[in-house]
Amino acid sequence: MRVLHFYRTYFPETQGGGEEVIRQICLNSRQYGVTSRVLTLCDEPSAAPLHRPEATVYQQKRNLEIASCSMGLSAIAQFRRQVQWADVVHYHFPWPFADICHYASQVDKPTVVTYHSDIIRQQGLLRLYRPLMHQFLGSVSRIVATSPQYAATSPVLQRYASKLDVIPIGISEASYTRPTRAALERAAARWGQNFFLFVGVLRYYKGLRVLLEAVKDTPYRLIIAGKGPEEAGLKSYLERQRITNVVMAGHVCDEEKMALLTLARAFVLPSCERSEAFGVSLLESAMCARPMISTELGTGTSHVNRDGETGIVVPPHDAAALRAAMHALADDPERAGAMGLNARQRFESQFRGSDMAASYVRLYRALLREPAPLAPPRDTHPAANSMQTQPVE
Repeated sequence: MRVLHFYRTYFPETQGGGEEVIRQICLNSRQYGVTSRVLTLCDEPSAAPLHRPEATVYQQKRNLEIASCSMGLSAIAQFRRQVQWADVVHYHFPWPFADICHYASQVDKPTVVTYHSDIIRQQGLLRLYRPLMHQFLGSVSRIVATSPQYAATSPVLQRYASKLDVIPIGISEASYTRPTRAALERAAARWGQNFFLFVGVLRYYKGLRVLLEAVKDTPYRLIIAGKGPEEAGLKSYLERQRITNVVMAGHVCDEEKMALLTLARAFVLPSCERSEAFGVSLLESAMCARPMISTELGTGTSHVNRDGETGIVVPPHDAAALRAAMHALADDPERAGAMGLNARQRFESQFRGSDMAASYVRLYRALLREPAPLAPPRDTHPAANSMQTQPVE
């Protein structure tokens, strides 16, 4: 079976949650005989396809970007060629340019849309885009929500209940770099231990200004790892407010990210808008047996992090509640450790990449009228609990 994934960004140019979801689907569906390609846009595309472990990546030139909607003229012709190759075309929403390509190419193959998020910020442009959006969503074969919460609270998804499936995001532990003892020692020497940690793209909806306000004048160390459009503003805020217990770590490699997750007291995702539809970083934290602090957005973040069980859930935009949650986990290491173990157990039972891939393969095969796949094998790894490594003494 040949599946084409079409999304506005992808590795190695960008490293976000949407990209990771595609990577995990591709990696974990290989065991069912699925061959994957990813078609994407970037500023400096490679002339030749990129052969990555999970898929062959075709990059096309990004000519224009308006309100986070990137567009590339050459991608239209390349999309038509890739559609001819594919058995199933898998879109990742929202990306209005994909809708245009879909209609310009008159796609007549089975189509799947993973609905990552409602459109939140660009309300003015949404009024113009809405007719095309509903025409596109109405025309595709199936739509996938990434959590029961998002399926229940999105007014757009409720309109398409008859063609809606829920497939929670999962990740495979074997696809992550296991930090070596030396890497842990280097990270501990550089960053310390028992800090609070955020990892992700620094975007407006991540709520990082609220997190900085929460950690100000506390004894806790906060590490923010990642880059993005909010980086300069956050650094300026730190300087103006004279906040000295926050480290802006910038981009970190995979091994260093996993080392940071191993050494952290807890992971914090203070997102303030429904654009945070799931939070793949929460899964990575749960995989590493770290307790989590997240916000109640009516999205998948509260499907991953259960308040009082795997961490603490607070209202968005509430610095005082964030600070209280940090106090609670810092002052009670035993409670934090128990929540971390609960998070790991929930990850093992609910969020395995092999389970997500099996669900997508069943969906693909149903659209192609092929038999369902066999029961999925569990994810395997040389050390099943390797991500639970204890902090360096």
